[in-house]
Amino acid sequence: MGIEYRDIKDFREKELQDLFLSVEWDSGNFPEKLKMAIKNSHRVYTAYDGDKLVGLINALSDGVMTVYFHYLLVRPEYQGQGIGKKLVDLMLEEYADFARKVVIAYDSEVEFYKKCGFEVGEDKSAMFVTYLKT
Repeated sequence: MGIEYRDIKDFREKELQDLFLSVEWDSGNFPEKLKMAIKNSHRVYTAYDGDKLVGLINALSDGVMTVYFHYLLVRPEYQGQGIGKKLVDLMLEEYADFARKVVIAYDSEVEFYKKCGFEVGEDKSAMFVTYLKT
């Protein structure tokens, strides 16, 4: 059985938590908020191996001109198999007519996103204010 890609936004907290913690993302420590955040996303594509959630990408959008790809994660044991690229391709196809498609990438991720067709903004900088109350 291969990887199955789905367009869904309804998850069990535990499966989201397990996926996010598998890549050591702090969001996994807030499963209730994470479930709501994913549910409120404009679009979510997932990758499943049987009934196991192994990858996810979500989009935040104004629905007309701009889309932000916020989360993209693949379980470590599934990385390097093209799952992340396929998830990005699904989103780029979904939002093909949008004028601006934005992703904020860590330096270690820049080459991956370049392979997906993104360009580094020469005159742009990502800025963050992060606060998660435990």
